[in-house]
Amino acid sequence: MKALHIVFIASWFAGLFYLPRIFVNLAMVPPGSVAERERLLLMARKLYRFMMPLAVLALALGLWLWLGYGIGRGPGNGWMHAKLAIVLLLIGYHLWCGRVLSKFARNESTPGHVWFRWFNEAPVLMLLAAVILVVVKPF
Repeated sequence: MKALHIVFIASWFAGLFYLPRIFVNLAMVPPGSVAERERLLLMARKLYRFMMPLAVLALALGLWLWLGYGIGRGPGNGWMHAKLAIVLLLIGYHLWCGRVLSKFARNESTPGHVWFRWFNEAPVLMLLAAVILVVVKPF
């Protein structure tokens, strides 16, 4: 179960890393480049649809490990509460990406490419924090 959890987490994160990169490119598309914009939107939609089951499986397996096997339960496992907070932030980030994609699809105003470059760093920081919590178990 733990191996599958790690595989689905890694796969989900691949999407969380790449989708905002597509947003960077979408934000840089010149106004008259309809074909380029549509191609990037198609890529982003397919990636987001692919990411959803990966996220669900990663979360389901994580819950199974936590509730079914008791990993991170009991005294001395405060690290798990911090990790769960990060997981909630990741779910919010994932859903936020879906809203951003919808805005691009509706041709609504979105932030510029520089903003999306910074936006792309959030999952890296959350992954780093989660891995440190799981490996080091500082509290």
